[in-house]
Amino acid sequence: MQSLQNHLLIATPSMDDPFFSRTVTYICEHNENGTMGLVINQPIGMTLKQLIAQTDEDAIVLEEKANDIVLSGGPVSQERGFILHTTQSGWESSLSLTDDIMVTTSKDILGSLGNSNGPKKSLVALGYAGWSAGQLEEELQTNSWLTIEADLDLLFEVPIHKKWEAAVHKLGIDIWQLGPDVGHA
Repeated sequence: MQSLQNHLLIATPSMDDPFFSRTVTYICEHNENGTMGLVINQPIGMTLKQLIAQTDEDAIVLEEKANDIVLSGGPVSQERGFILHTTQSGWESSLSLTDDIMVTTSKDILGSLGNSNGPKKSLVALGYAGWSAGQLEEELQTNSWLTIEADLDLLFEVPIHKKWEAAVHKLGIDIWQLGPDVGHA
């Protein structure tokens, strides 16, 4: 099994799960025990300023970061926060995913996200997407997902509402011309 860690799952038009329709999911972990990822293009209707105010009312949030969008990272544990960010150590609970990307789950990073002390680039998500052992592989075989290697531009620079189209464009295909049997000869 080839690991899909640091890859993006792109929902195909045949994805019939309403939660994952037209989503892009960053894979944080993929091994023989299962898969964990964060949906990076599904807003939940909350800003960074609103989220930080719920956890630290004294935190200072710079105006240019106040309206950053909080994402729904997936349907699992939606009360838990996950910050996907460019590498910056010093937080209580961080995991390095690549040389350039980390995920942090501790609250100590939140107050810094709204000011200049936080990582240069970040996405804040509530909840995550999880697959049991072999489940994602089955979904790939049924053409629910396409995959590409993740890159910092798509993760942090492309506007949230354009991530799906940008990810599809990186594939170099017109996804709307794919039939339901794509990938099967």
